[in-house]
Amino acid sequence: MRAIRDGRDEAATGAAQRRSRVRWAIASLSLSTLLSSLGAGIANVALPTLAASFRAPFHAVQWVVLAYLVATTTLVVSAGRLGDLTGRRRLLGAGILVFTGASALCGLAPALWVLVAARALQGAGAATMLALTMAFVGETVPKERIGAAMGLLGTMSAVGTALGPSLGGLLVAGPGWRAVFLVNLPLGAAAAAMPARFLPADRGGGGA
Repeated sequence: MRAIRDGRDEAATGAAQRRSRVRWAIASLSLSTLLSSLGAGIANVALPTLAASFRAPFHAVQWVVLAYLVATTTLVVSAGRLGDLTGRRRLLGAGILVFTGASALCGLAPALWVLVAARALQGAGAATMLALTMAFVGETVPKERIGAAMGLLGTMSAVGTALGPSLGGLLVAGPGWRAVFLVNLPLGAAAAAMPARFLPADRGGGGA
């Protein structure tokens, strides 16, 4: 009887650990989704300030937004395919680092063309994050919870899209336009630390 109880305890402990790991995996994917959607809209309200700061016409400053969107939409399919070839966890981690590093470059940009180029690089990182978070759901979440997990990621995307303009306006009115991009640094650092710990290793041992 004691052996049976011990076996049940071990099974219960293992199930609890698996549930905890799934929750943390979903949290990791949700943060990546939030970051990528937040980056899409947070800079919109800063455009008039950027035009004044760089003494540039508004049509030129609009590329701060367009460069991000163009890079994201054109690279998202390729990012998913590249993840299949090189390892999803490795590429997701690289995408988060690219996004975070590009955010720092945006916040420190000395000229408009540097800011636009950094925003394109940021969009490339966001494309990787968007493509691979969806791909990871099937690997990390039990089949009966996939619908709920996809719904949560959709909600996080909507939250980031809705929060972007409000947060951007507060940052522009407070610390200034550079904070619009630098705010991604602590979030990006947290997101970068999570995949290696909570997401499944790449097949063949890559990223283990």
